[in-house]
Amino acid sequence: MDHIDRKILDYLQQDASIRNVDLADRVGLAPSSCLRRVRILWQSGIITRSIILTDSEKMGRHIKAIVSVKLVDHGNDACEDWFASLADERAVSQAYSVSGEMDAVVILTLANMKEFQELSQSLFAGNSNVFQFVTQFVLEELKFNLAH
Repeated sequence: MDHIDRKILDYLQQDASIRNVDLADRVGLAPSSCLRRVRILWQSGIITRSIILTDSEKMGRHIKAIVSVKLVDHGNDACEDWFASLADERAVSQAYSVSGEMDAVVILTLANMKEFQELSQSLFAGNSNVFQFVTQFVLEELKFNLAH
């Protein structure tokens, strides 16, 4: 991967719907060369998927919470079951297994505090494998970028 591939990735990460002819113009390539490079980036697995981001505020999801979780049982089955319960929940936008004092970090995007209360009971307080959870509510988003 060279500097042109990195430029291509930068533009695609800003707007994956950019037309190939416009992308080629911005990176200084012929459209056919640009398209070839984009295909190689897909085929090599550097580009893994193309997604559409929505504005959570406009979708009625005004509250973001970061929940740090300490689990009781760290066995594979217990952890997998708990992580599977997160995967099925719409309000869970991200979940990570982490090192350190806590075992997981869960990012929630919520419509209101009632939804948070219900989820905190079903996913955390009411789950026998959750030993402790600490919630922080996002006051202001300072940076949001999915690009690497």
